[in-house]
Amino acid sequence: MGVNRGWRRGILITFEGVEGSGKTTQLTRLAKRLREDGHRVVETREPGGTARAERIRDILLDAKAENARTEPMAPASEALLILAGRSQHVTQRIQPALRDGAVVLCDRFSDSTFAYQGYGRGLSITLLRRLNRFATHRVTPDLTLLFDLPVSLGLARRRRSERKQNRLDHETQRFHEKVRQGFLKLAARHSQQIKVINARADPETIAAEVDAIVRHFLAKRRKSKVTRRRPTIQKAHRR
Repeated sequence: MGVNRGWRRGILITFEGVEGSGKTTQLTRLAKRLREDGHRVVETREPGGTARAERIRDILLDAKAENARTEPMAPASEALLILAGRSQHVTQRIQPALRDGAVVLCDRFSDSTFAYQGYGRGLSITLLRRLNRFATHRVTPDLTLLFDLPVSLGLARRRRSERKQNRLDHETQRFHEKVRQGFLKLAARHSQQIKVINARADPETIAAEVDAIVRHFLAKRRKSKVTRRRPTIQKAHRR
């Protein structure tokens, strides 16, 4: 994406998708496998990831009906709260982990902002990208896994789960459809970074696909590093 990563020793892998896509479960599975392979792994999430950012998360996802009726959240307020939390998260947790050479697995990151607040809420993608660059100090994912499935299936999964429903779970299906299409447009535009995974499959099949994508990515990255470090041998000129 044209960002200088010279200061980074670690890797940032983000997990994206509509509600109920199963990305959080797959993040946990991948973290376990990477640790078994000897990697130092940091698991984190957005909104949230630090104590202050988690407090912002509570404001963003508050599902109390009376709050929604008396004071619905304005789209711009929602976006700015997310970016405020992200700035704190990147500065306090993600950047230090990347400098230390960790593999950072983040449940949602910048692409969620573009999909939810951009395509879903109708805010300017161009403006959101500018604000996001400011909030993240231009930190971008090395690899993004997008877990895609029909919105109706994802929302049904959320309703069946034991997790407490948040504010976004109560949005209309039309809103979530816009978000899904936004994610797919982002994936089409940035196909080198964003890999789309069929989230309708069973968890074991999905885990195997995630594992294959990440292993391929890590192998390619190692090969690239070796190539960059290999000294150039110049042939002697004939006399």
